[in-house]
Amino acid sequence: MNTKINVILADDEELFRVGMSYILSREEEINIVYEAENGKDLLDFLVNAVTLPDIIIMDIKMPELNGVEATKLIHKEYPNISIIALTTYNTKPFIRNMIDVGASAYLVKNSPPSKVIHTIKQVYYKGFYYDQFVMKIVNERFASVNKASERSVFDASFISPREKEVLELICRQHTTHEIADKLFISPRTVEVHRKNLLEKTGVKNIAGLVIFAINNSLIPPIIVE
Repeated sequence: MNTKINVILADDEELFRVGMSYILSREEEINIVYEAENGKDLLDFLVNAVTLPDIIIMDIKMPELNGVEATKLIHKEYPNISIIALTTYNTKPFIRNMIDVGASAYLVKNSPPSKVIHTIKQVYYKGFYYDQFVMKIVNERFASVNKASERSVFDASFISPREKEVLELICRQHTTHEIADKLFISPRTVEVHRKNLLEKTGVKNIAGLVIFAINNSLIPPIIVE
C-alpha cells in the first residue's frame, strides 16, 4: 500500500487551483485534502482539521492573509507541516522572505508539473528541497549577514563530529537511509542525531535546521548539483 502525501493548495486564483489539483491528483502518492482561497481560509481549515496535511502549497499574494504571514503563523503553530511556496514572483527578496519565515521549498508558477511533483516528494521524504537557484540565494543571504555582523561562535562541543557529518548530509538533501549508508550507521542512529540537532539548535524542522547551519557557518556552502 503506497503512502499518501496529504496536500493543501492555497491560492486565490480558482482556475489555477483547479488545474493544479487535477494535475497533482493524477499522481498516485498525492492526495489533495483541501483547496483554500486565501490564508485566512487556510488557517480556519487547519484549526478544525481532524488530520493535518503533510504539505501546503502556498501562493504569496492572497487577499485577507497573504502567503508570507500565513507561512509564519503555520510554521509557529504547526511545525510539522511543510510549506512549498508556489508563486509568480521569482526575485531574491521574495525567495529570502519565504525561506526566512519557514518555507521548505520555493517554486515559480511556470515550473513544469514534473518539477512540482518532484519537489513535493523531496519535501515529504527529506524535509526540504532548495534547487540550485534557491540554494545560491540562501548561501548569498547568509554570507552577506556574516560579513555585515559578528556571528556567535559555538564552542567545539556544541555539536559532535558525527553530528556535524549528519548535519552536512542533511543539508545536502540526503535521506535518512542514504546518510546511514554513507556513514555506516543505522537509520535509527541517524534519527537520534537528527533529533539531537533539532534540540540543540532550537529549530522545529529540517528546513529550519538547514538555514540555521548555513547562517551559523556550521557547514561549508551547499552546492546543489
